[in-house]
Amino acid sequence: MKIIIAFSLILSNLFFAQITVPDDYKKIPDILDTADYLYPFIVPDKEYQYWRVLSNDTDYEKAVIYESQMPDFMTINEPAPKKGFFQKCIGNNCFSYILACKNERSVYFSSEQQLRDFMGSIDNLPEAILLAKTYGYLIDTKNRFTGSYKIEDRYISLYALQSKGCPVINESFLLTINRKTGKIEAKSNGIYSKNEDCSVL
Repeated sequence: MKIIIAFSLILSNLFFAQITVPDDYKKIPDILDTADYLYPFIVPDKEYQYWRVLSNDTDYEKAVIYESQMPDFMTINEPAPKKGFFQKCIGNNCFSYILACKNERSVYFSSEQQLRDFMGSIDNLPEAILLAKTYGYLIDTKNRFTGSYKIEDRYISLYALQSKGCPVINESFLLTINRKTGKIEAKSNGIYSKNEDCSVL
């Protein structure tokens, strides 16, 4: 058993050593690894009179994650949809969605694809991280190879990760995001860790 553990540690250290990040990539700020802090930076693809991001929490005060400036005369009271994006469980407070107002009519955005449509072109780093999250990629700012970025005129590049399986396998990826179209190209940098504790997923 000790031999297996030692071998897996050596193997993970080899992967760890092989993943290098170019010097022109900057560290993603720690606060941006949480989706709730990314929504205020969204620049919607179309013009809305008002929009808000909510969770499906039954307590309205707790449900509002972010809301844009709302005109005084406008009130939107709509029930939560049955499903949303970033679904983490079944039941209360398990997913997020966007409720927007256009031409005095309310519009839902309640899937990963609809969130991408709402954002449209990728204007900034928080939008790029949200876009990556809709495809199952995560940011971990503890490592450069899972939490670094570079912004260019046409592309935003991110070092991110995917976690899957049990035992949990963590794999580093270099994502290249076309800022105009939102198209992502992903290149694996290899598996860098395994965790027997499946509750970390």
